[in-house]
Parts: sequence; structure tokens; C-alpha cells
Amino acid sequence: MIQTLLSQTSNRALTALLLLAFVAAAVPAAAAPQGVVNVNSADAGQLALLPRIGPSTAARIVEFREANGPFKAAEDLMLVRGIGERTYELLESFVVIEGDTTLTEKVRASELESGDGER
Repeated sequence: MIQTLLSQTSNRALTALLLLAFVAAAVPAAAAPQGVVNVNSADAGQLALLPRIGPSTAARIVEFREANGPFKAAEDLMLVRGIGERTYELLESFVVIEGDTTLTEKVRASELESGDGER
């Protein structure tokens, strides 16, 4: 009787684990928002949509642009205090220097770092 009870408990636990695994596999992972930000025309609010860019860094980008003219290359963002290579790597696929800003929601760095690194 004890062996039957243990067997039933084990079967239920295995069934529950399999069901949980199936549900986890069926639920799609949250995708990072899509779009780009034109660093030469975006306002501070639009710049703050970029990963690891908050209001103060966004304001520094605008100030840098006003003092030095438009960015000639996206990599020039690294000239702005607070944006180093690591931050730029997260920004790179969301930044353009020409065209329209199409990004409409905040990109969280955790959304990019937890994935496989591809966009």
C-alpha cells in the first residue's frame, strides 16, 4: 500500500513537472521593443527610451549635440559622459543618425542581456 501511494505521488509530481515544462515552452519570451532613435533629432524623452539611458544621460546627449553639432556617427555617443563601450553595445542596434525615430517604448537592458544577444 505504501509503495502504491508513493508510486501515485511520484506520477502526480512527474505529471505536474511535465505540464509546467509544456506551459513554459508554450509561452513566448517577451521580445525587446522594436524601432530606432535618431540621436540627431530626438528629444530627451525619446532618447530616454534607449537601454541604460535615463533622463540625466538623455539631457547630456541633447546638450552635447547642441554644443558640438549633429553626431557624425552613432559611435560618437561614447563622447557623452556616462556612455561607455558597454552601454554603447546595448544602444548600437537602436541608434541611427538619419531618418525618423520609431522607437515608442522603453528598452530595458535586462531584456537584451537575458536573451541570446541577437535582435
